[in-house]
Amino acid sequence: MEIKVNMKCPPELDLEFVPAALWNKEYAKLVEADPKSRKIALCVERANGCVSRFETAILSDSEANRPLTLRYVERIVKFLLWARGGWKLTVAGAEELVLPLAKIYSSTGERKFDYAVIGKKIYDHDFTVVGCDYADAPESKEISLALGGHFDGCRIGFDLGGSDRKCAAVIDGKTVHSEEVVWDPYFQNDINYHIDGIVDSLKRAAATLPRIDAIGGSAAGVYVDNQPRIASLFRGIPEEQFATHVRPIFLEIAKQFPGIPFVVLNDGEVTALAGAVSLGKNALLGLAMGTSEAVGFVTPAGTLTDHLNELAFAPVDYRESDAPTDEWSGDAGVGALYLSQQAVARLSVKAGFDFPDKTPFAEQLKLVQKAMERNDERAEKIYRTIGAYLGYAIGHYAMFYPVENLLLLGRVSSGNGGSIIIEVAKAVLAQEFPELNIGFHIPDEAFKRHGQAVIAATLPELG
Repeated sequence: MEIKVNMKCPPELDLEFVPAALWNKEYAKLVEADPKSRKIALCVERANGCVSRFETAILSDSEANRPLTLRYVERIVKFLLWARGGWKLTVAGAEELVLPLAKIYSSTGERKFDYAVIGKKIYDHDFTVVGCDYADAPESKEISLALGGHFDGCRIGFDLGGSDRKCAAVIDGKTVHSEEVVWDPYFQNDINYHIDGIVDSLKRAAATLPRIDAIGGSAAGVYVDNQPRIASLFRGIPEEQFATHVRPIFLEIAKQFPGIPFVVLNDGEVTALAGAVSLGKNALLGLAMGTSEAVGFVTPAGTLTDHLNELAFAPVDYRESDAPTDEWSGDAGVGALYLSQQAVARLSVKAGFDFPDKTPFAEQLKLVQKAMERNDERAEKIYRTIGAYLGYAIGHYAMFYPVENLLLLGRVSSGNGGSIIIEVAKAVLAQEFPELNIGFHIPDEAFKRHGQAVIAATLPELG
């Protein structure tokens, strides 16, 4: 059995793309037509006993149905692990899926990256898959908290990306200093490169303030108690040094500013906070399309959760073969390859650009943006394609998030190209997902590039 999808708004430079949302819709039609279909619950447990529970339905158990159902469930599991987080997966109502999923998410399976990172590295547990009857599925247990929006005093905020680091100084909500410094942290094998760069930016900002009352930071990766558990910025540090050199990096930097509140959050969360604070809107998905894809979510109640929201690793393309593969995680069709400067670099070849070998992705993006300023049709094709990716990705994200507002930031969304991305994404939503009513929000250019640093400054609450 095979599922085929028909796109009303295909991405013109990638016609083989298979939107996850449409694939899932076709599977749901098969389930609806199956008189023996079943409800299941996929429950992921993370720290402090918190549990996220996802309800869905699958086809009846038969030899013919199992491959299709396993693909459907495995892709949802992958999404849940990186959107919600968790070291333990309970499959309730489909015992036949437990062993295949456990094999896939094992130290030698297809998802060995996820097994290692989502288990030991983030949650200090071996990743585990268990089964139970649907009636015995764990109940949902979620927590949320309010952070950010503190403008009082003299504050410093920083935002660490893969190609630049940004730093801002803010006095009672007014930005008095904002700076962007190019750096190349990805494959540096000496942690002092990172420490020296971050401290340099902080001290340059501090020189513009009469005093420092608080410091807040935004950085790609997963952070627990100001400590990175996984972060692309530190990929060059030998794995055996991660616990001793990388995890305590911000604790060590904070020692250079004794007595000053110091908070670091995932850059996606700060993106979402930026939207909530600046727009006064909740149920907001913040999406930064930069070196990678960074996502955060502010709930309808205006709070943050302890979810990972690392959608750079979450699948959006379900094509069976030849999908772009993430060189880090080894998985194909994941968000970072479609909603970041990686997508621009990948599509530039298809669009007809011929950049010199080893041209950095950040430089390729700049060249495409310059071409866009000249109304180069090749650049427009790239942005229209990314717009289609975004529209279909939002349709998929809405399966997991009660999203009503989308805040778009990051270098890829800058300039006229960003306007094309939004225009096409809106068209996809209108034609493919008319049931969704999502407001798009774009801050001005300065806020796009530096807003995360400014809002990061508001993270710590003064005593």
